Amino acid sequence: MKRVCVFCGSSMGTRADYAEAAAGLGRLLASRGLGLVYGGGNVGLMGIMADAALAAGGEVVGVIPEALLKLEVGHLDLAQLHVVGSMHERKALMAELADAFIALPGGIGTMEELFEVWTWAQLGMHPKPLGFLDVAGYYAHLQAFLDHMTAEGFLRTRHRAMVAIDTDPTRLLDAFARYSPPAVVQVINRDTA
Repeated sequence: MKRVCVFCGSSMGTRADYAEAAAGLGRLLASRGLGLVYGGGNVGLMGIMADAALAAGGEVVGVIPEALLKLEVGHLDLAQLHVVGSMHERKALMAELADAFIALPGGIGTMEELFEVWTWAQLGMHPKPLGFLDVAGYYAHLQAFLDHMTAEGFLRTRHRAMVAIDTDPTRLLDAFARYSPPAVVQVINRDTA
């Protein structure tokens, strides 16, 4: 694992814990020699995380659509800031550049990004680990909902096990190092879907 893609809010959220976790994750990635791939913004949790990784001597790669360059105030202090044409291009390039994925607290964009790479993994499009960093219980209800989806038969146990949820970023990265993707079911029918 050389680079980790982190999805997170372009807002700060209501708790100081979120900013502290973003900065801590940026520093942790740098201390482990892991590059950070993220949405390229200089605002909210994105900016805090990128600044912390840079200050700790880490590699930081931003990917931002041209339309959001001004809205999210593109981080111009990065050695690598890829400006792309669309959100689809952004997500594809971030996925290509990263070996794992983490979602810090964020809004619907953060959810959509992590769920998309999870869907890709479920379909066998990549074998990369992914997880949620649960800061101050932010993802506790989501974890309960994912368990409910599994209990109700809409999410297979093997697919539920693909995503880690942890309150500690060190444990999350350690789990990534041990990750082995499940076998992909090639034929989807009533018994395997």
